[in-house]
Amino acid sequence: MPQQSPVYFEDVEGCVEDIIARVGTRIVLGIPLGIGKPNPLVNTLYRRVKADPQLHLKIVTAITVEVPKGSSDLEKRFLGPFVERVFGNYPDLEYAVDLRTGRIPPNVEVAEFFFKPGGFMNVPMQQQNYISANYTHAARDLMESGINVLAQQVAQREVDGELRFSLGSNPDVTLDLLPMVAEARRQGRAMVTVAEVNREMPFMYHDAMVWPGDFDLVIDHPRYDFRLFGAPNMPVDDADYLLGLQASALIRDGGTLQIGIGCLGDAIVHFCRMRHQQNLIYQELLAETRILDRYADLIGRIGGTAPFVQGLYGSSEMFVNGFLSLYQDGILKRQVYDSVPLQRLLNEGVISESVDERTLRVLLERGVIPARLTGPDVNFLRQFGIFNDQVCYADGELIIGGERRVLAELDHPDSWAALIKEGLGDRLKGGIVMHGGFFMGPQSFYETLRTLSEADSQRIGMTTVQKVNHLFGPHQELAILQRRDARFINTTIMVALLGAAVSDGLENGQVISGVGGQYNFVAMAHELPDARSILMLRSTRESGLSVSSNIVWNYGHITIPRHLRDIVITEYGIADLRGRSDWEVIVALLNVTDSRYQPELLEKAKRAGKIPLDYEIPQRYCYNTPGKIQARLAKYRKSGLLPDFPLGTDFTEEEIILGRVLKGLKARLATKGDLMKTIVRAMTTGPTPEAAKRYLARLNLDQPSGQKERMIQRLIVAELIAGGYV
Repeated sequence: MPQQSPVYFEDVEGCVEDIIARVGTRIVLGIPLGIGKPNPLVNTLYRRVKADPQLHLKIVTAITVEVPKGSSDLEKRFLGPFVERVFGNYPDLEYAVDLRTGRIPPNVEVAEFFFKPGGFMNVPMQQQNYISANYTHAARDLMESGINVLAQQVAQREVDGELRFSLGSNPDVTLDLLPMVAEARRQGRAMVTVAEVNREMPFMYHDAMVWPGDFDLVIDHPRYDFRLFGAPNMPVDDADYLLGLQASALIRDGGTLQIGIGCLGDAIVHFCRMRHQQNLIYQELLAETRILDRYADLIGRIGGTAPFVQGLYGSSEMFVNGFLSLYQDGILKRQVYDSVPLQRLLNEGVISESVDERTLRVLLERGVIPARLTGPDVNFLRQFGIFNDQVCYADGELIIGGERRVLAELDHPDSWAALIKEGLGDRLKGGIVMHGGFFMGPQSFYETLRTLSEADSQRIGMTTVQKVNHLFGPHQELAILQRRDARFINTTIMVALLGAAVSDGLENGQVISGVGGQYNFVAMAHELPDARSILMLRSTRESGLSVSSNIVWNYGHITIPRHLRDIVITEYGIADLRGRSDWEVIVALLNVTDSRYQPELLEKAKRAGKIPLDYEIPQRYCYNTPGKIQARLAKYRKSGLLPDFPLGTDFTEEEIILGRVLKGLKARLATKGDLMKTIVRAMTTGPTPEAAKRYLARLNLDQPSGQKERMIQRLIVAELIAGGYV
């Protein structure tokens, strides 16, 4: 335990003054990505620098989240009550607000290595200051940026009678940074570490636990507690569901899973649950969507369709609510252990999680423990539950139950008999079902984490991103053993016809999000035995009136190079690209392309000499259309097996329907051909149906004021009627 005692503050202003006094007028602040940012401290420091031109502040971070506000009057009416209910007293980061409005002062700059997807496409400062980096290099790059202040939210509680802090949602980079900060301090750099206690932050165990003395300054007062940013679950549509269904069949029972946040991850989780709990329906879906017909061999080789008997282990940079759902449903249950020999024996099946005489005998025969036990050997056996807590070591003897003493020699008959009778545990201890670097999700996710029993919480290992995203290094042998049959499932934006993927930006240099951990996981899939990388994308995208293919011939920017191509899934099928020749890759990707774009792409491949001139796409792959998808899933949608929000939602019933109505209305009003039709339909709609009034009241349009509000009211009513909602 560190001997240093931090300086505590009940007033954030005093902490800011102390920071300036320690590091000087040029402050480079490193704060976690996502929800671990200490917003009150950041806002107070930002305001202080704005007010004093002699100070300079650089903020280095990632994923700056913002409360949704809406751009139009109608969107604001919809979002207002929702934001108040879901986000509560969450304080927006003031630098993010000023970035949007171009009011960042000249003595402040903000640099991020990963954007909230699409969040800063049209913000020049962010585009110019973007740091392109693998997630595993974030700590190194933050230090290269010259950070002299490291700050984040923490949770706190007493553990074994001592006050401990937990890095909660963000041990990912901070655990890597703390020793770097200590080394910089030894070299004479002025460095400050700051913890801001937030009682809303879930307390996570294992590597996420640190000592208060790891921080120089601590802000601790209930007035600085605030609700964590809750990212609401988004609706899952037909294309998402088909993507998730196919991916779920490529996951091997007893294997390892990595997924991300969003509707595609929710779809995968939904079908893993269906595969486990409603297997007959799951099999029927696979058959009716022709997935089994086309990909039975691939599914048989690398995946499966049976329930999860052994269960899954999660290893993902982002611990999302889908993993928690899988844990609660008994699917995320394969435990891994922080011991190379123990994990190897479990993988081989020569021991199980149940402890008995055979367990001890195998450990002895395989040389994991010697016949003559030492203190560290006994500690190892107690740590993992092979010996129970009644066994102690002292001076070459084992003390069992506080009284009985036997020689600490397993080849002595009396010692062996005493241990088997009184000294063994029942099951292995210390197993982890989920390793993650950071977490973010809806409010229900945080609430569940806060209220988990300690035993359940201990099965979740929040840790450094170096351990989760990286394979090589001191933990390499253990990582290989733990991550057996890994399926790293990520989303991408575009895939080139030769297998390269575009996930983070555009060919003009604009950054959409960032590389994050995707490259790490794709590369790891090629290094680990029996691992696969799975990239998922919708086959097309819409922009206004135009529709474009997300499978393209080539593109002026890539995130994943073609030599790391593996499995690609669209709503139309699975393309297995690993080890295939270029022309085979082209064929496989054309088969899962929207049929409207297949001829043009095939022609480009022929002109480049990458596919035989007489090649034609098989007829069975020439009907890849949205209508076919909807037809195949219609009865399952109608029966409720494919709900809009498979993992629940923060939206009310009225808000779900209004969301659909407003989305459809926005699209129609933006289309010249539909604009007049929509207006005419609204003007000719009769009296307002009684059933529509609750929706109008939700938008504060039940008693319109003025011509504009009356027109908006009629548009909403017309859409509600047209959609069959009233």
